Amino acid sequence: MAYCTQANILDRIDEATLITLTDDAGEGEVDDDKVTAAIADADATIDAYCQGVYTIPLSPVPLKITQISADIALYNLYSRSDLEMPEVRKERNKEAIRFLEKVAAGSISLGASTPAPADTSNSASIDSNSRRFTRDKMTGF
Repeated sequence: MAYCTQANILDRIDEATLITLTDDAGEGEVDDDKVTAAIADADATIDAYCQGVYTIPLSPVPLKITQISADIALYNLYSRSDLEMPEVRKERNKEAIRFLEKVAAGSISLGASTPAPADTSNSASIDSNSRRFTRDKMTGF
């Protein structure tokens, strides 16, 4: 399940721009495959940052993740085209990555998403007898 849809992308740019970004064949239509690939790449980036903290894929998808997925997907679409990327797209991508870095560090919570189970495979457990020589037992020596 993708974190955003083509409709989420069209909320951020007009259809004519999306056609320009995806229509390599000159058919005058949005190439859905290119949009889907850009979204998949964006979602892979999100998953890479979130996998140590949350169970992926994220379900339910937080609204902030939908926004970030759309912003990164748009950045990906501009990156593959000859169009000059608007500054707002560059900034939104930087903000998205900064947000994901904070999620990965655990300083920002996504809220309703399920945290990843704790990894106990690399932990050590030590059992030992009680101390034989203590301060009280050694008094006078």
